[in-house]
Amino acid sequence: MQTESSKKKVHRLNRIAGQVRGVAQMVEDGRYCIDVLTQIQAAKSALAKVESEVLKDHAATCVSEAIASGNEADQREKFNELIVLLEKQRL
Repeated sequence: MQTESSKKKVHRLNRIAGQVRGVAQMVEDGRYCIDVLTQIQAAKSALAKVESEVLKDHAATCVSEAIASGNEADQREKFNELIVLLEKQRL
């Protein structure tokens, strides 16, 4: 079952997808570059907000559960997942 939080994220992602389609149309129409870039920045910002929410959810559930379990292997796995994710963001 989808939670209210999940529904909100999906709704936001659908809006972002529409925004990206709009940017593609702007490029096809030969719109002014600064206008296109402004819309790209807005889409990136909106996507970053959803990313932040998903990361918060992961920390509040999966990571928290691994810590509470006392299972060192699970804790190490969740920690390593976060490290790999953060390393990818730097690229």
